Formats: sequence, structure tokens, C-alpha cells
Amino acid sequence: MKHPRIVVVGGGAGGLELVTRLGKKLGKRNKADIVLVDRDPTHIWKPLLHEVATGKLDSGLDEVSYQGHSRHNGYRFQRGTMTGLDKENRRIQLGAIIDEDDHEILPERTLDYDYLVLSLGSVCNDFGTPGVADHCYFLDSPKQAEIFRKALLNTFLRHNHDQETQSTRPLSVAIVGAGATGVELSAELLDASDMLNSYGVTRMDRHKLTVHLIEAAPRVLPALPERISAPVHRQLERIGVRIHTDTKVTQADDGGFETADGTHIDADLTVWAAGIRGPAFLSELGLSTQSNHQVMVNQTLQSVDDSNIFAMGDCAACPQPGGKLVPPRAQAAHQQASRLYKNLLAAIDDKPLKEFNYRDMGSLVSLSHFDAVGNLMRSNSSKGLFVEGKLAKLFYASLYRMHQQTIHGTAKAGMTMLVDGINTWIRPRMKLH
Repeated sequence: MKHPRIVVVGGGAGGLELVTRLGKKLGKRNKADIVLVDRDPTHIWKPLLHEVATGKLDSGLDEVSYQGHSRHNGYRFQRGTMTGLDKENRRIQLGAIIDEDDHEILPERTLDYDYLVLSLGSVCNDFGTPGVADHCYFLDSPKQAEIFRKALLNTFLRHNHDQETQSTRPLSVAIVGAGATGVELSAELLDASDMLNSYGVTRMDRHKLTVHLIEAAPRVLPALPERISAPVHRQLERIGVRIHTDTKVTQADDGGFETADGTHIDADLTVWAAGIRGPAFLSELGLSTQSNHQVMVNQTLQSVDDSNIFAMGDCAACPQPGGKLVPPRAQAAHQQASRLYKNLLAAIDDKPLKEFNYRDMGSLVSLSHFDAVGNLMRSNSSKGLFVEGKLAKLFYASLYRMHQQTIHGTAKAGMTMLVDGINTWIRPRMKLH
């Protein structure tokens, strides 16, 4: 009897958790062929990309090798970028892998499936704003975060040299989008300037760095409750972030951003962290998608067009009672991975699938070492428990540890936490090269 093949495209938080559980349950027992497809060879938890971007998190130490991880968890890894879908023959197309010298590493390939899971995450939405694609940095992937980190370090070094020779102009970074990524990045940038100063890389500290945080909505963190956004706003201003709310950016250039009221916000580095959308090619696969390229699914997470195709996480438009969609949050991807694991087992056994119901467990926002704010255990009838300071920092750190426990198991996650603690003692607090 032929074993069913489950192909998961995208090894983000939800995708990696899903193949880990399926691999242990089915792959190791030779009951199914579990395959993970991703364009990158390693995994970094996406909520930490702002720390990779400032050098606080060394991606070389914290990344997970898909190939190594697959060997111990009962699934196979195929590196590639999905470029096409043949629904009738249940087959996906993978594009060629090209190295930095334009040499082909792997040719175009096809991969058959019995069940397909799209877990491709999201990318920032520039809404067609002129100049953004050419002049702004994005933090959608570890590669983009690393590119920004190098540009940031080079800009600090160059500006430090200018200050020593002639210029006294402060260094400026402008971030569009005051969601969680923009807010956390703005605080990390100020902390990074202090650390670079403490290690003698530059003579600058955070008082010589201007960080602009630009948001079109009336307040920062517009998707979160005001009881979180208000203290975050106050703390950001206290540490020196210049906040521009109700400010729409109309154009980006090599010197900053132009706003709707004609103001030009000067910046040495510009970052676009506003809005999200699914990867554009999802709308070219013959599946029903939203205008932002999210795949339309039923509440069982099955595509509205094909019951053998599932989508989860930020790339999926999953309806909920009341007409709302599941929000693009890491906790949503985690919950969907758990539901989809059970639904795939049910599909293989020809049993009915259950609907996914999102539970908002609260929100946590970290402002580097300065502060952390959040609320926990939210429900439809309760605002939840408000936390801040050290307790909020502890809960924030635990989110990543829970992800590590899911993909590595308790023992290995505990050892990883111990190694991380040792590294903070013997290594610099940030990546300096």
C-alpha cells in the first residue's frame, strides 16, 4: 500500500512545528512520507528578525538547519522555491536553486503530493508607494535582516568617522509601520547604538541617534488594545524615539520619506515595516485568493477550491465566526499547526475534519532592555491580565522557548537555553562583524 505524501511548503514557525509533529507521528513509523520545502537551508523564528537586524541575535548561532533537524524528526527536507501548482495531478513545481555566482545548484524539479500545506508566511506591503522598493530595507526574511544589519554597522562606522573629522549631524533611521516589528526595532536600534559605543566600535551612543517611527494610524500598535499601545508610546518617547502618528508616507527617496502634508523626514537608513500581504505568486496558482494574495480557506484550513490543499499562518485567509479573519500573528500560526496536525491525521483516516477557532492568548511587546508590555489570557469577555517590566520580559522570552520546545523537545530545548546563557557570558552582547 502506497503511503500518503504530505508536502509542507514553508518552514516558518507554523510549518516547522507541523512537520516536526507529523514526522514523529507518521514519518518515523513509516506511515506517511513527510516533506518540508523551503527556499532557505535554515530556520529563524520570524518574531526575532528585528534582533537579527540589529545584531543582538546572531543568526549563525540561533538558526536551525532543516537538513539536520529533519534527520532526527522523521521528515525529509527539499530546498527550493515553489513556482507552480498542478492541482489535477497533485504536483508542485520547484524553481532552480542559483548560487551567488549565478551557477545552478539544483535544477527545476517537480514534487508530487497527496496533501499539500501552504505555510509561506507574509511579506511587507508597500501599497505601491513610489521609491519604497528601491530605497527601503525590509525585514521579511533572515537574509533581509542580515543585509540591514551590515548596512547599519557600516553606516554607524561611516558616520562616526564623519563626526571625528567634520560633521556633527546626528545619525537618523526612519521606520514606516508602528506595528510590533517597527516598535521593537526602534527600541533595539537605540540599544544597539549604546552597545556599539560600549565596545568601542563608535563614539556614538543613543543620544546621537535619531529614530523616527512613522504610522498612518492614530496610534502605535493599532492592531493591539490601547491599554498596550499607550504605555508603549510613552516609553518609546522616554527613550528618545520620535513618533509620527496620523502620518501617511507618499514617497521614499535616498534621503528619507516624503509625507502627505509635504514634510520630508530625513534619514540615513529607511525601513519599511508597514502592512502585510501574502507572496504575490500565490495568486498565480489557480487558487482563490484575497486582494492581498492570502489563500482563501474554509475554517478547516482547506482551500475553498481543493480539499487536498491546506493553507495556514499569514498566507491564509481563514474565516472566523462573526465574519472576521484570523489575524496574522505568530500565536495564530502555532494554534493552526496544532489544528492542522489533527486534521491531516483525520483526512488520512477518512474521518471528518474539525474547524479551527482562534483564541487570542494576549500580546507582548519587547522594547529591548528598556521595558516590555503586554496582556495575557485574553478572552471574548475579558481584557486579560496586564503585565509590564520584568514579568512581561519573562513571558516574552518564554514564547521563543516554547517554540524551541515544540521543534526540539524538552531536553534539547533545555540544553539550548543553557548554551544561550553561556554564550551571553562569553561572547559579545551583539554581533560586531
